[in-house]
Amino acid sequence: MLDIRRLNTTDADFEAQLEDLLAWENVSDEAINQTVRGILDDIRRRGDAALVEYTNRFDRLDAGGASELELAPERLQEALDNIPGEERLALEQAAERVRRYHEHQKVSSWSYTEPDGTLLGQQVTPLDRVGLYVPGGKATYPSSVIMNAIPAKVAGVPELVMVVPTPDKVINQLVLAAAAVAGVDRVFTIGGAQAVAALAYGTQTIPRVDKIVGPGNIYVATAKGMVFGTVGIDMIAGPSEILVVCDGHTPPDWIAMDLFSQAEHDEDAQSILVCPDAGYIDQIGNSVERLLPEMERAEIIRASMSRRAAFIQVRDLDEAAEVANAIAPEHLELSVAEPMTLAKKIRHAGAIFLGRYTAEAVGDYVAGPNHVLPTSRTARFSSPLGVYDFQKRSSLIKCSREGARVLGDTAALLARSEGLTAHARSAEYRRDAEA
Repeated sequence: MLDIRRLNTTDADFEAQLEDLLAWENVSDEAINQTVRGILDDIRRRGDAALVEYTNRFDRLDAGGASELELAPERLQEALDNIPGEERLALEQAAERVRRYHEHQKVSSWSYTEPDGTLLGQQVTPLDRVGLYVPGGKATYPSSVIMNAIPAKVAGVPELVMVVPTPDKVINQLVLAAAAVAGVDRVFTIGGAQAVAALAYGTQTIPRVDKIVGPGNIYVATAKGMVFGTVGIDMIAGPSEILVVCDGHTPPDWIAMDLFSQAEHDEDAQSILVCPDAGYIDQIGNSVERLLPEMERAEIIRASMSRRAAFIQVRDLDEAAEVANAIAPEHLELSVAEPMTLAKKIRHAGAIFLGRYTAEAVGDYVAGPNHVLPTSRTARFSSPLGVYDFQKRSSLIKCSREGARVLGDTAALLARSEGLTAHARSAEYRRDAEA
């Protein structure tokens, strides 16, 4: 029988139990840190030569030079043309919905002019070049390509460089097809910390990018953390999470499968149910036991739910909202009669799925909003990946003659109070200039 932790907000030590439930430490240790740091330094020093050596060693390839690691653009279109028709249609439909949603996120430049003629505003420009990391080999993540690439293209990024490892020369055609649909410009068959280093620092063959996005293993995540500052990154993602708030009236099998949908990612994933009805929680437990043997990834689900899942009983849905805000989950399902009313009480969540008919899984693939979401309670201060992650904002200031006089007077006063004489005189020269 699967032993899933049960918590109750009436317990005296509930907050301590919740903290213990949510605790998760990045598994990167000093040995991994040293390995990654060495790879980063080697790529920065030796460029292509080091990149080819690491790629041949870790992916068991025999590339003679870095140029052999780039896929010709026609390979992407060829993959798209040769996958089954229903898969191509699904990719295209998902891409179109994601593109349409993200079009609403675009921000335009703006400015206004004050009565004295001074202009103030903001100029919005896209990043010049973005790197997209995609897991490779037997892994199949075309949805990750779509979710990371399309917002960048909607933002107007001119060049999107994708890296995807191909261990033993295994190239996933669905990933390449997704790259074609999403408008990826260049693809290199490299992976690991060495790919992150190549994107961050540039080599003779790999162009240096301004930002790196996309998921990867612990070596990739560690490398992204180390190159942050040299380039931007999307986030350091933790395990996948789902929190389901249910009033006890959704078919229990539906909720059990929703919990499975995250647990099947890996053993560190977290699935939590919050409900005021103890009897219904028992029904969910029964559904979990009955449905689990049917799952292809049953052992992963069992390990995940045994280690990190929980059923939390609350007094009512208002308290459920408080618990949800404390958890700040990546995915939050509000499987209740009045989801919009409850949603107004939610302050911290990566994505909110409203109502009994909205499965988190549709958000992973085709709904339209981005599935790259803040994890490990970072939804308290972070947002889903979006167009805004691929745009920069520059302030615009243009003083008129009168503006230079009025603003210069105030600026000089404040600068002298800080002991910054050059600041003050710079403003005073313009304040005192002849008309």
